[in-house]
Amino acid sequence: MKKVFIFIALMGVFFSVEAQNAAPKIYNPNANAQEQLEDAIAKAKVENKNVFIQIGGNWCVWCLRFNELVNADKNLNSLLNNNFVVVHLNYSKENKNEVILKQLEFPQRFGFPVFVILDQNGKRIHTQNSVYLESGDGHDAEKVSDFLKAWAPAALDPKNYKY
Repeated sequence: MKKVFIFIALMGVFFSVEAQNAAPKIYNPNANAQEQLEDAIAKAKVENKNVFIQIGGNWCVWCLRFNELVNADKNLNSLLNNNFVVVHLNYSKENKNEVILKQLEFPQRFGFPVFVILDQNGKRIHTQNSVYLESGDGHDAEKVSDFLKAWAPAALDPKNYKY
């Protein structure tokens, strides 16, 4: 009986490790965050978009859940890609990107994932604590949609408001 228990325990550890290895890797700890942001800002300027920075790590289940939601939900995917240039900025034991996070005014204070919106000139215009976009065991599609619409370039364009 003891051997069966040990075998089952070892199989559980094996499958747990395999599940972690199979999870999508959306963050690159080796990426140059400064270059990522510079490239995203240049692209945003050309495409008249804002920059959406998702800060977190491959270790963060909530980060992966958010990414899965916005990729699976056609409305959210369209809102995100039509209005933003997306950057997945790594925060992990391998690379905390502390210099960039200081430049972004310490968004990690909200936990992970945390979202930072830059305008097409690279000016930080919003930092979002993702807990306010959650519901149950994931992010709420309606709350995420409202958030993306509120920080899209059109929402911030004075021409869209009459005085």
